[in-house]
Amino acid sequence: MSSMSQSLRHARAPAACLAALGAYWGVFAALVPDIKLQAGASDAEFGVALLGSACGGMISMALAPKVSQKLGSKVLPVVGIFAVLAMLTPLFAQSVGLLFLAMLCIGASFAMLDISANIRISNLEELSGMHLQNVSHAMYSAGFGVAALSGGLLRKAGFGPDVILPSLAVLVAFLVASSYEGRGWRVPTADEEDTHSARLPWGTVLIAGFIFFAAFTGENSTESWSALFIERELGAPAGEGGFGPAMLGLVMALGRLAGQSATARLGLGRMILISAAFATLGLVLVASAQGQTAALIGIAVIAAGLAVVVPTGNSLLGQCVRRDLRARAMSRAWMVGFLGFFVGPSSMGMIAQVSSLRVSFGVLAVLVAMIIPATLALSRRTRP
Repeated sequence: MSSMSQSLRHARAPAACLAALGAYWGVFAALVPDIKLQAGASDAEFGVALLGSACGGMISMALAPKVSQKLGSKVLPVVGIFAVLAMLTPLFAQSVGLLFLAMLCIGASFAMLDISANIRISNLEELSGMHLQNVSHAMYSAGFGVAALSGGLLRKAGFGPDVILPSLAVLVAFLVASSYEGRGWRVPTADEEDTHSARLPWGTVLIAGFIFFAAFTGENSTESWSALFIERELGAPAGEGGFGPAMLGLVMALGRLAGQSATARLGLGRMILISAAFATLGLVLVASAQGQTAALIGIAVIAAGLAVVVPTGNSLLGQCVRRDLRARAMSRAWMVGFLGFFVGPSSMGMIAQVSSLRVSFGVLAVLVAMIIPATLALSRRTRP
């Protein structure tokens, strides 16, 4: 059995959940022009509506360790049920206020499923002795890319959210149902040294949180606004904007699969440094693009760069904290990081309202470049 297939076998349950999350966000990205139009929102108002995800997500980040411990082997399928129901709420968003509420439900359920899956992956890495983050997150990107491309093509064929979202819900329900591990579910046992109480290493957590924040901001802002950028700024026909988020997802999937072996050769810290440099270059290319092809090339470079930053950062953070603190450290770092996942697209909309989406992508490039000094700082941290 190949190393890749072994990794997927060990991470089957959380990888299925990440694939489900990616599939929804891919379709959502392709449907952004329709959802925005249905709600009657301006760029700034749409950005504010997306803040609903941040509100729900932050609550879930704080509760995730306790929920994960309480539900045990059932946490992924149970939370996944709520995610399936939440993904249908944009169908009823006929105003900015209703869209905010829809995003609140999506943010709460999706963030809980996301962090629960990542906590599970971190535990599985220790149980198996294998690096599982990149291959697991590759499933998110693959789901995102395929769904964004499919959503764009369906939209171009004349189908709207009322057909596309319910169809997707069936697929997502199947994926989350497959995440139940049953008797195969185990968690690492605590060492004797881990039985003593210890304070959370907030310095390490906050540095990792900033890396996640910048990476999530770059990734989700490109996901959310690339379709609109291609169609509005570059004049592409309706439906072809979906090629932007599709390119992002598919290249990120390939990048994460390649990163599975590259990380083993280069090391965690060096891999993040190289990736951040590529992502910054890609954002500059998008900001200066004069045509659809140039924009897609830039998006591909962004994807290649951002592909491994978060999953590799997860592994690096896991090595910096004690196992009994891992779930709390990861959830707190992701609370900081998820601010970027949700606030990033909102900020993009506000900047675009007063200037343009080109300027928004330029500002994004500066933020992503800051991953480099943050990674150097995190790499110097050792397990307490």
